[in-house]
Amino acid sequence: MAYDKQLEERIQGIVDRWKDLSAKKMFGGICYLMKGNMMCGIWKDSLIVRVGLGGFQEALDAPHARPFDVTGRPMAGWVMVGPRGVEKDADLKAWLTKAQAFVRTLPAKPGKERP
Repeated sequence: MAYDKQLEERIQGIVDRWKDLSAKKMFGGICYLMKGNMMCGIWKDSLIVRVGLGGFQEALDAPHARPFDVTGRPMAGWVMVGPRGVEKDADLKAWLTKAQAFVRTLPAKPGKERP
């Protein structure tokens, strides 16, 4: 199944001016990386966001959020937000900002910084 291209356009509209961000096709969808660290992406019709272990439980308490698990092994510190959880642009932006805040705490991956 292809990933949601409309969601990709909406994400791009929000993150377009963010620094040190790149996009890469991954796991049948698209992933956004900041300074080489995975930050968020799209899997099928859902948003996936990296919130870290410290923000994980709080993120799970949000409507339409669940652990990011597509292989039987959940990714630690990642949540998947169903389409209804990002219908509003404000909700989408809040999730992306949460992911950005966490990923900014990580060191850049060597050789992955963009000019």
